[in-house]
Amino acid sequence: MGSKSTENLLSLIEKRALQNKARVAIGVRNPTPKMLKSARDAHEAGYAHVLLVGNKKEIEEIGTDLEIIGTNDPERTIGDLLKSRYVDAAVRGTAGASQTLAHLKKILNQESLHRIALLQTNEGKPFFIAPVGIDEGNELADKIGFIKLGVEYIRRFNIEPVVGILSGGRLGDLGRNPRVDQTLAEGDFIVNRIREQGIDAKHYTILIEDAIKEANFILAPDGISGNLIFRTLVFLGGGDGLGAPILMDDYVFVDTSRVGGHYTKAIMLASALVRKYDTQATNG
Repeated sequence: MGSKSTENLLSLIEKRALQNKARVAIGVRNPTPKMLKSARDAHEAGYAHVLLVGNKKEIEEIGTDLEIIGTNDPERTIGDLLKSRYVDAAVRGTAGASQTLAHLKKILNQESLHRIALLQTNEGKPFFIAPVGIDEGNELADKIGFIKLGVEYIRRFNIEPVVGILSGGRLGDLGRNPRVDQTLAEGDFIVNRIREQGIDAKHYTILIEDAIKEANFILAPDGISGNLIFRTLVFLGGGDGLGAPILMDDYVFVDTSRVGGHYTKAIMLASALVRKYDTQATNG
């Protein structure tokens, strides 16, 4: 079993990325110098062999010495590159979210996509959180599925997951609001179900500030609140979002927010997640 602490998670990810140096494609729509520099930085640091997927003319006008795969439809092309194994992993970058994910779902025959985001507090503590897609994690079974997939994923980093389950209020709030009551009941139910499977879990009610002290994987009550936690931390609270890997066995895809514009860490994360026995001999 791995360590329960995520404190050294970022150095573990960095080390794994440097060992793997996987071929990682990143989607580029409306390129900016900042975005291209962040991709270049990941390449320079040796995290990955980075390929830019987007309009060749627009990218060349800004200037880069990275390999470019020219396309006017990066949303489709990054999925196709992943499926064909031309690349080991892909990062959404600035490609449009809905089209990219819809195409990915279709070509990889995924019924639904589960994403787990890797965030860092402003004090530098990394943790995983799910669901973060506004349409994810609405059903009880879906939440339990999220935890199982997420736990498996976190163990890839040789870290033992500790799950903190959140709900909509404190236990003393029971009876104030039917929606809150439901989330509290679900929180208790999920904890019991997950513990039966040998996973360390605790229901922290609405107290995310307590959960973060002990847990390294936070389960939000639903995708809307998960997305709000993510946005509040990263865009208002001085935290950082490293990317949200889609939980799949055979393919590595890291979703990113278009806000922010730096993709070095997302590329590092994508490269680190590639399991070397999955990759082809295309590694250069």
